Amino acid sequence: MKVSRKNIDKLNSLLSIEVVKKDYESNVDKVLVDYKKRANIPGFRKGHTPIGLIKKQYGLSVKVDEVNKVIQKALSDFLTAEKLAILGNPIPKENKKLDWNSDDMTFEFEIGLSPEFEVSLKNKKAIESFQIEADTKMIDSQIENIQNQYGKLVSKNSISDGFEINGSFINKELNVDNTTTFQLKNIKGKANIGSIKRMKIGEVITLKTNGLFVKDSDLDFHLKLNDDNKGEINHVDFNLKEINEKIPADLDQDLFDKLFGKDTIKSVTELRGKLKADAEKNFVNQSDQKLLNDVTEYLIDNTKFNLPEKFLMKWMETAGENKLSKEDAEAEFKKSEKGLRYQLIESKIIENNKIKIDLDQIKVFSKDLIKTQMMQYGQMNPEEKELESISQRILSNKDEVKRISDQLLSQKLITLFKSELKFKTKKVSYDKFVEMAYGKK
Repeated sequence: MKVSRKNIDKLNSLLSIEVVKKDYESNVDKVLVDYKKRANIPGFRKGHTPIGLIKKQYGLSVKVDEVNKVIQKALSDFLTAEKLAILGNPIPKENKKLDWNSDDMTFEFEIGLSPEFEVSLKNKKAIESFQIEADTKMIDSQIENIQNQYGKLVSKNSISDGFEINGSFINKELNVDNTTTFQLKNIKGKANIGSIKRMKIGEVITLKTNGLFVKDSDLDFHLKLNDDNKGEINHVDFNLKEINEKIPADLDQDLFDKLFGKDTIKSVTELRGKLKADAEKNFVNQSDQKLLNDVTEYLIDNTKFNLPEKFLMKWMETAGENKLSKEDAEAEFKKSEKGLRYQLIESKIIENNKIKIDLDQIKVFSKDLIKTQMMQYGQMNPEEKELESISQRILSNKDEVKRISDQLLSQKLITLFKSELKFKTKKVSYDKFVEMAYGKK
């Protein structure tokens, strides 16, 4: 077998594979002998069909299969040996003169080559970055949430503003029966608020569902509606079960110790400082993601190289499950071009800076992610044993390992970018960051 390469240009080559009889003959014979052993052909006992008849009936199809196997191995071996970085997969070139009955055959494949280029991390114009600050309003809200979370419930006989109202929403015809908790501030309309406010424990009233809650999404949540009954329901019974007043926890040493461990925090001032520092630490992930997006755009715009566009569009026509037209393949290429360019740029950066990720790094990183999430739900000081258990469970899932590995790679890239590129940092509140970064108010 002979494999040769002809360069069309810097981004396109043609591979020629010359296959001769000795390259596939022994494999074909082995398969046909195996067919002979298993063949059930009328007029012959199993395993005693003449090999000539087996060859006549199955020889050509077996030859095609075995030649294709030989070709695929030859392609793989050649690309590896020549260290060719290709884009997409080799595309077989049509050969109308190909004769499968011939002993010797030649096959040609088009390949698209990855471009050669350099990536510069020395920018003249500084890229804007954000430092998100936790303002007084945010810290006040966090403290209020903590006090409510660690507070106590006091049972009441009548409903007032701020009390927690627990009961069941029921509509037997539409299979609605859900117990939930809400407050008067969640209810829309004076009539609805008045009807609920006058209720006594154990009482049942009927309410119209249209405009019952301030947020339309709350109707789905509190009634647990589904696609079958969501459009049908127009009224619901509410059975009041409990009325509770949430008494906020005192901001004392007992609460501080529950949150952060004994004597870690000793005053409200220290608590506010700790919450501010933790919040701003968490905000770094969001500002870093924005930074990574902006650096990605900068690198794509400022790293110039050509792609084998015609080859890639041709490859896209047949690469998926469903064949695309030339027009659809061109549109698909245009949509994916930026992503492809950044993949090549990112790979070059990883190679140039010898960035590596191993399982130990992934494990440590996963624990940090878990700890951050637990802190968001008030678990400020999780034990190492608990973190280890959760980490092992998560890392037993291959998809989760891939997801966490990607996050770790992003973090390493961000660290590199911060050390190499020039940035202009702007201090903003979280609300202002969301507005500036994502256009949301």
